[in-house]
Amino acid sequence: MTDADGAVRLRFDEGTIRIRGPDSVVRTLPGTEYDERSETWRAPAHEYAALRDALAERDVAVDDTVLAPVALPALTTVYELRDYQQDALDVWRGADCRGVIELPTGSGKTVVAVAAIAARSAPTLVVVPTIDLLDQWERELAAEFDVPIGRLGGGEQRVEAITVSTYDSAYLRADELGDRFDLVVFDEVHHLGGEGYRDIARLLAAPARMGLTATFERPDGAHEVIETLVGPVVHRLSAEDLAGDHLAAFDIKRIAVKLTAEERDRYEEHQGTFTDYLASSGIRLRSGSDYQELVKRSGNDPRAREALLAKQRAREVMMNAENKVRELARVLDRHRGDRVIVFTAYTDLVYRLSERFLMPAITHETSAPERREILERFREGDYSRVVTANVLDEGVDVPEANVAVVLSGSGSEREFTQRLGRVLRPKEDGVSEATASEASGSVKPSRTGRATLYELVTEETAEERVARRRR
Repeated sequence: MTDADGAVRLRFDEGTIRIRGPDSVVRTLPGTEYDERSETWRAPAHEYAALRDALAERDVAVDDTVLAPVALPALTTVYELRDYQQDALDVWRGADCRGVIELPTGSGKTVVAVAAIAARSAPTLVVVPTIDLLDQWERELAAEFDVPIGRLGGGEQRVEAITVSTYDSAYLRADELGDRFDLVVFDEVHHLGGEGYRDIARLLAAPARMGLTATFERPDGAHEVIETLVGPVVHRLSAEDLAGDHLAAFDIKRIAVKLTAEERDRYEEHQGTFTDYLASSGIRLRSGSDYQELVKRSGNDPRAREALLAKQRAREVMMNAENKVRELARVLDRHRGDRVIVFTAYTDLVYRLSERFLMPAITHETSAPERREILERFREGDYSRVVTANVLDEGVDVPEANVAVVLSGSGSEREFTQRLGRVLRPKEDGVSEATASEASGSVKPSRTGRATLYELVTEETAEERVARRRR
């Protein structure tokens, strides 16, 4: 359908852009399809920036009312960005304010995002994966900017010009709120690769998009989808790049332990069941999608199901090896005066270690008030060590520690990087990553000495092979 004056008109409509104008122009715009029901052309909301760019290149009048944002006063930040943070911000702005920034935990990704919000001084939605991060971002933004801060999640649904939301809440309301924000920040942006969460980015019209993560690539390849919705990685630094100058220097010490004779027999039996099935079925596990195919096959193939169960049993043997516990005792004794976080993959092992070494335990079963109390006492020095199962990997404001011990985990690069990040903190002259309390100086300064991560792996197992590939 064409308007009489020949102008192209853009309107937001429940997660899409409705486009009216000369068919010869509209049909060539990015992502457009004709909608017979409404007799208009439409494009996904995330194509809004590309639509504007394409129309700017054509000699046509444009009537654009897609965004209906609330005006904001000029925003300022007290943060003084470090050189690598300023570089990240500059590169992102030079990429039309779209793209992913990959920086290690503790390096100040939040600071870069706050500076971006201040620079645009426009309505912004920050999307986070956990309630802990929702709380942290709300505190940070309220302390930094003298404007109301909205919150979607944790029992509240309050929308303001600057709003923080969980991924779950944003997923439920993206089509409704898609025209309200100029900038969207996806914290821990790798979560956006999940099948449902992708719709958040698709349904928002926000032309400016920033993704933050310490580990962008996903084993399932879904980071490629994120690149189409947010933009590619525009700035990337590793912990090694920043260690010594901006982050505490660190050492990684890999300690191999032997399975006991009884553990070895059980491991070989279960692992053999798994590998025998792969050999007989012709399956080669070269990627995460190959493994997913095996999981699907187990739904109607009893041998495939037994192979997967055997793989899990073999993993439990190598992850929970008794000699790992003995080696942990030596590490804890060696670091009596340090703050230590012990990571495992299994809740049962957390409680065993908690009882044996008198360490407070944090698992998914730990209530939020109890977890906050444990972490606060860890922060204050009442506790010098804690043990956890997968709860503190990301999305939780963890007080400073300088020793991490990984007894077991998935073996993924992401998990390893996240756990290393739990003992990497800015050197004393820098700005810490997380909360307003840190910015105001209510937290003790970070150590300037070396941090240490111990990785305990079982010899001659899949765990050791994965660890070797990471070197």
